This record gives sequence, C-alpha cells and structure tokens, in this order.
Amino acid sequence: MIGGMRLPWLLGLAFLASIAGTTSRLEADPLQAVGGEALDLSADTLDIDVEGKTAVLNGNVKVAKGSMTVSCPHVDVRFDHVPHVTWVKGSGGVVADVKGVRAEAPDVELDLAKQTLDLRGGVRLTRGGGWLTAERATIHIGTAKVSMSDVKGSIPVPKPVK
Repeated sequence: MIGGMRLPWLLGLAFLASIAGTTSRLEADPLQAVGGEALDLSADTLDIDVEGKTAVLNGNVKVAKGSMTVSCPHVDVRFDHVPHVTWVKGSGGVVADVKGVRAEAPDVELDLAKQTLDLRGGVRLTRGGGWLTAERATIHIGTAKVSMSDVKGSIPVPKPVK
C-alpha cells in the first residue's frame, strides 16, 4: 500500500508495475483513457493489483477527464494494460460536475468506452437555480446530455416582460 500522500496516478502505476516485474510497456504520456483524453486521479491512498488489473483509491479521491470532475471517498478502477483505464466506480457519496451540471449521488460508474457517467441510488442534479432528483441519472461526458428516471424537481421560469 502506498499511503499518506497524494500521488499522481501514473507515477504510482509505473513504480508499482516496475516492482512487480510486469512486462507491460509504460508510456511517458499521462494516464490513458478511452476517448483520447487523460484521466487524472488523486487520492490519499492507492492499492494496486497489477496482475489482477485493478486498483483501489481511498480518501479524498478526485477523478477528472476533460470537463468532468468527480470527488468521493472511494474509487475502484479496472485497466486492461498499464496505463489504459477501462472502468471506474466511485462510492461513499459522490459529487460530480460535467460542464456546469452538478450531480450528487451515493454511487457513480464511469464507462470510458461510452463516455458516460451513471449515477445511482438517489441522484440530485443542479444547474443555476434549477434542481432535479431521480433514482438514476446518466450524463454523457462530451455533451452533458442527461437521461433520468423517476424524476421530480423545479426548473425556474423567467417572468414575462411587460
């Protein structure tokens, strides 16, 4: 376990992969993610299983990709080869922001191939003075389009000009 300090994800993976004797080739580029942009991660602690192709981040976890940011206490990561991340799941109370849409939920799953953020377990979305709640919401990272189920909320309507 590497703990007690904030580590750039790539440096942690490179260090641990070299200790484990993996034959995966490490690039000098930032952590690669499907979709062409880097997936930036930070946490208080990182546990990685190079052979199992998984990692666990705990404490003050921050995930960022393009215009999306996610903060939560715990994140599980899967990768197919270092440093190519394929799946991310956050839990313990998630706060996400995608192009000004703020989402709060107990859990989130980031599908990098589909470029979607799936929030579950009671979701609250806010933007400007409006808010919506739903059991589940999916946000497309590139467009900030949102799909929701079991929705309730309030959207401000401007007063008519006289």
